Parts: sequence; C-alpha cells; structure tokens
Amino acid sequence: MTHAKGSGLNPARLARIDRFLKEKYLEPGRLPGAFTIVQRRGEVAHWSAIGMADVERGTPLADDTIFRIYSMSKPVTSVAFMMLVEEGKVALDTPVHHVIPEWRDLGVYAGGFMETYQTTRTKRPMMMVDLLRHTSGLTYGFQQRTNVDAGYRKLKIGEIEKSGTLDSMVADLAKLPLEFSPGDAFNYSVSTDILGYLVGKISGVPFETFLKQRLLEPLGMIDTDFHVPPEKQARLAANYQPVKGGRMKLLDDPKTSSFLTPPSFISGGGGLVSTAADYLKFATMLVQGGTANGTRFLSPKTLALMASNHLPGGKTLQDISTSMFSEVSYAGVGFGLGFSVTTDVAQTMIPGTNGDFAWGGAASTYFWVDPKEDLVCIFLTQLLPSSTYPVRRELRTLVYSAFED
Repeated sequence: MTHAKGSGLNPARLARIDRFLKEKYLEPGRLPGAFTIVQRRGEVAHWSAIGMADVERGTPLADDTIFRIYSMSKPVTSVAFMMLVEEGKVALDTPVHHVIPEWRDLGVYAGGFMETYQTTRTKRPMMMVDLLRHTSGLTYGFQQRTNVDAGYRKLKIGEIEKSGTLDSMVADLAKLPLEFSPGDAFNYSVSTDILGYLVGKISGVPFETFLKQRLLEPLGMIDTDFHVPPEKQARLAANYQPVKGGRMKLLDDPKTSSFLTPPSFISGGGGLVSTAADYLKFATMLVQGGTANGTRFLSPKTLALMASNHLPGGKTLQDISTSMFSEVSYAGVGFGLGFSVTTDVAQTMIPGTNGDFAWGGAASTYFWVDPKEDLVCIFLTQLLPSSTYPVRRELRTLVYSAFED
C-alpha cells in the first residue's frame, strides 16, 4: 500500500521501495521477506509486507507477523528508564553502585586473562548516563576483541538464549573488569540489560511487569513481549543467516525457537519480539513528543534530551567508538540516551536530517524517527547478522528521495 495524500511524499517514488527490495534482496534469496512502514505527518504513506515469514513452509509475511527485534528492545528499555528519571527516582549522574553496591570497586582491565585479570582504578564512578549511551566500560562477548570479551563468553554474559537471570548477570559482571574507565569511550555492550535490571530495582516491580504496565499496554503494543505464547506461535517468523553465494539458511525455526518459552533472563537489551504495527505505535509516541492514546509517557523536553548527542566532548561514534560492531555506521553519527543520533548529515553521505535518531536489531531490523520532518520508518526482516547487507542505508535514501516538501 502506497499513498501520500497529506504526507508530502511522492507515491511513485515510495513504490520504488518494494521494487528495489524485491529485485536486490528477495528474488535472489538474500532476505526472506521485508516489512516496511513509512509514516509522515501522522499519515501512513507506505505499508508493505512482501516475501516470506517462513521460506521452508511457504508462509507469506503478514501484517501480524511476529519478529525477533533483538536490539530494537534497547530504545524501549531506555524510555522505561527515563520515565523513572522524570519521576525523580534516579538521575542521569547517579552512580550505578548506589543501586548495585557490589559494583563499587569495579576496576579497568590492565592485563591478564580470566581468573588472573589485573586492573586499575576507574577515573570516576560509572553513572546511569554511561549505561544509556554505552560509555560504561561494559562490553558484549561477541565483540571478540579483548580478553574482557573472552570473559563474557566464558560466563555466557548477555546471551539471549542463556540460562540465568538478570541477578546472576549482575553478580557475574562484578567478577570482571571494565574495558575502560566510564566515559572514556563508546563500546556497544550489555549496558541496556543493566538498565532493565535497574528499572526493576528502582521501581520495586519486576522489569518485565513495569514495561508491560507502564509502556506496552498503554501504547496498545499487544504483541510485544519477551516470548511468543502458544496461541501466537504460528505468527512467529523464521530467522535466517547468510551462506556463501548470497543465499541464506534457516537459523531459528519458529516451531522450535527458544522464543516460544518464557526466558529466565529478561533482556532489555535484546529480548523482545514485536510486530510492525506494535513498533509503529512506540515510534509514533516518540515522534509525537512522548504522548499517545491520550497518555503522556515522557515530556517533549525529556525526549529532546534523549535525542541529543551525549558522547563526551560532543564527539561522534567515528571519533570515540572502540566497538568492532554496533547497529549503525559511525561517520556523522553520535549517540543519545538509547539510540544513535545524526549529528552531520554530510558526513553520513546519505539523506537525512540532523537530529534524526535510530537503532536496529541483530536480525537486520531497523527504525528511525525524524522529529523535524515528523517522519517514522520501520523496517523488519529476519537475517542475522545485521551487518550482512547495506539495506538500512539504502532504505533511508529511498525514503528521503520521495520527499516533495
């Protein structure tokens, strides 16, 4: 469906999106399917589900297909945390060890391996803002860059399918050093999982309960959860991975997926499943300045703060990141409180707007919000890892090329 009556978008140019995706990705067997939504000025100008949710079973993508959104969970968790900031229950400069006392003496890696780590003192305590902007010194095991990453892999820290709980994760992290002193660099990490833990501790109710009662249910996000219940199993998409020759193979069968059972580890960093319609409700709330369905979730000022570049010294990811991987390219991009922020469109070398903010998930999902243009875009597919193809950059070009005013 493509129409653009009041959106200021050209319908013929929006129609290029499906043609491009089919020709480059779906017909050659590079992606199973693609769900794309483009909304501007409150009007859905493009809504399209093409290709397959499950190639092996011939199940087409549908409006209610459920996707693993992985790290697109992070903005949701970050909004939940900022709701507590607005209530005065925590501040961005609150030291993390005020809530996690066993982290008071975390040191910075100076040498050695697991069980023999040598550390030095941090220059300052880790603050809540460090978790929101990934300057905490924490990491992900899959970065496979340092001996600290190796410790994460050994303890299975931050792995969605692992056994264990948020409590055991926090306890395990107390045994490991930080990659760097908080605030010194950006490193994509389990920081948002820790935010979920903190939401639970600060609010006094389990993180998943807070999320459901304060955000998901009031927004009408009826299909967003940390697992897929039996009555919705048939709607879960298959997840794929690329193989040589530009094809793909099944990675996670929707009939046997770990997402079909409630997890013990509630991952605010990557554990949610959702639908395109649900995530559009969340993103629409963001572009509307924090309000939806007659409910105010955050103030416009708080959202403006979240969508500002919080990297130390106003630097970009290109300047300060030590990550082998994150969900965005780095040139002309900073990081706010839960998502990336475009700071210099010319440096990105793709169309956009300074101040637009975005994030993606490991299975190549992506969204962005452009407050100045009142624009929301959602892109959902299921191919892991997200670094396989440049489809996000291509989609931004296609969407902004459809602007008429």
